[in-house]
Amino acid sequence: MTPEAQTSPQSAPRKDYFALFSNTISNWAGKPITFALAVFGILVWALLGPFLGYSEGWQLVVNTATTIITFLMIFVLQNSQNRDAKALQVKLDELILTNARAENCFIGAEALGEAELVRLRAMLDAKLAAAEATRSPERREEMEDRLEEKVRSAKIA
Repeated sequence: MTPEAQTSPQSAPRKDYFALFSNTISNWAGKPITFALAVFGILVWALLGPFLGYSEGWQLVVNTATTIITFLMIFVLQNSQNRDAKALQVKLDELILTNARAENCFIGAEALGEAELVRLRAMLDAKLAAAEATRSPERREEMEDRLEEKVRSAKIA
């Protein structure tokens, strides 16, 4: 169990400073002004080339700066993406739990292996094909009920 899951509902949530930092940087990095500033920085660097004799130091400045910025941004953006994906999964799991006709075997599917995901996808494809093949609402309900029973019996332990 994760430390977040162990906290009581009365306790104040811990501040995640890295999450706050990565959200701020991600939001800032995605703005048009940030792109414009980066282009401006590269133009200034390029214009300084003739004055600095296109030296190795001049080249090293932009190479080093862009490498460091890229390296750090990977971690910041990945952190934001991971949290967004986890939040989306939590929201989808809540929708599955509150929908009486939804299959609970899909909760936590993001943690399953490739073979289990392929199996779940095949079950969904079969369910979709059966639903599309039937035209009358009564026949469609009957087919869905049978397929739902198959899904329930095939749940992954």
